[in-house]
Amino acid sequence: MCVRPVLGLAQGWRFCHDPGMRREDYVFCIGYEGSTAIVDGKLMRRHSSQGTRQLAEAGLFKQAICSALWSGKSAELEEVLTVYNQKTATQVRTVDELMRIFGTSGVPEGVRKVTVI
Repeated sequence: MCVRPVLGLAQGWRFCHDPGMRREDYVFCIGYEGSTAIVDGKLMRRHSSQGTRQLAEAGLFKQAICSALWSGKSAELEEVLTVYNQKTATQVRTVDELMRIFGTSGVPEGVRKVTVI
């Protein structure tokens, strides 16, 4: 999956899915080694059935952002931002800023394999 802003957030995001990954792989991915995605298996087993809002309410903000990106619904990104601002003392103004805080920007193109650890 790749996510790219189209002339800034005001005009929306472009979403596309990488055929080498499933939603759960992307949401619980902890890093990449070349064309291999490394996935946190324990976290995935515990929370893979949860939706975007449930992940955010559980304090799993990085995973909630990834879930929103995977869904392709920018309203879900705004919802994660709202929950984040309700639960933390430091207010974040934009979805872009929240994504930078958690280091999310989409799946790099070319992921061919998923390793669950």
